[in-house]
Amino acid sequence: MNRRAFVQKTLTASTAIAAMPSLLVPNSTEELILGHNSHRYRIDTKWGKLDPSKYPVKDCHEMVQDSQGRILLLTNHTKNNVLVYDKSGKLLKTWGTEYPGGHGLTLSKENGEDFLFISDNDRHQVIKTTIDGKVVMTLDYPKESGHYEKADQYIPTEVAIGPNGDIYVADGYGAQWITQYSHSGKFVRSFGGRGDGPENLQNAHGICLDTRNSSNPSLIVSAREENAFKRYSLAGEYLETIPLPGAYVCRPVIHGDYLYAAVLKSRAYGDDPSGFVTILDKENKVVSNLAGSTPTYSSGTPDEMYQTIKVFIYPHDVCIDDDENMYVAQWNSGHVYPYKLTRV
Repeated sequence: MNRRAFVQKTLTASTAIAAMPSLLVPNSTEELILGHNSHRYRIDTKWGKLDPSKYPVKDCHEMVQDSQGRILLLTNHTKNNVLVYDKSGKLLKTWGTEYPGGHGLTLSKENGEDFLFISDNDRHQVIKTTIDGKVVMTLDYPKESGHYEKADQYIPTEVAIGPNGDIYVADGYGAQWITQYSHSGKFVRSFGGRGDGPENLQNAHGICLDTRNSSNPSLIVSAREENAFKRYSLAGEYLETIPLPGAYVCRPVIHGDYLYAAVLKSRAYGDDPSGFVTILDKENKVVSNLAGSTPTYSSGTPDEMYQTIKVFIYPHDVCIDDDENMYVAQWNSGHVYPYKLTRV
């Protein structure tokens, strides 16, 4: 499913909506404590706010923290594609004017040096840069795979880097293949792809390396239209589905023993802005939903999840810093800057 189709598609509201509480619209979001159990946060909606005439944002897509402790935001506004903050919210610098479809931002550390991988929807490319934006590699559409006849069939949304430096690209708005390259950019294989089997993907929006089992790392891929994550081996073998009923999950982010993900919207409320943030433990059990329903399980599967506090508008990504605080970037949200959520 491409972005245009995703935006235009209207989903039928779940019958469960009738039993749900009315959404809470807070008077002062700065005083809110969001989340459940051991993962609760105080939200600051003004943390990343800047002068839009000088530092405009369009869609705030993804965020990472570099080895200097800085927080980097990727937006698809070509006046300043990358905004670099310190943890207090002070803007340090901006760069980038050539990424009109800037969507995915992945940090890679190689021999002590930070690099970025930018997935650009409009350019149909993945671009590797230094931490300050110098281009060092460009990956075009993977014609070697045999799955694509032209570049515009390929709309990459995210990248993950394997333990050996291999590059895994998720074609989340195109044909849904995960394409694996060597560290130098040589095609290795493709897996996933659009289809109805458990090994296939519907809206492979995000991908990450899961190192929580250090002896057996794997890949976790979003299947956003399926309200699930799917796990694969590093060689592309399908391993399991992690169901998240009701949650249109974006990129998975691993930090310590936990998986964090922005949920773009809740199935129960159709296409209305109804997103939240979900957190899973090492066994991939939901332990906290920020601005969402209390995690409960029936027969080993999470019960339908949904937004309960109207704080976020289409949250698209989270970044967890070295102090365990969270930053949330939002898509199609009226050009708002990132929020910071402080762990309590």
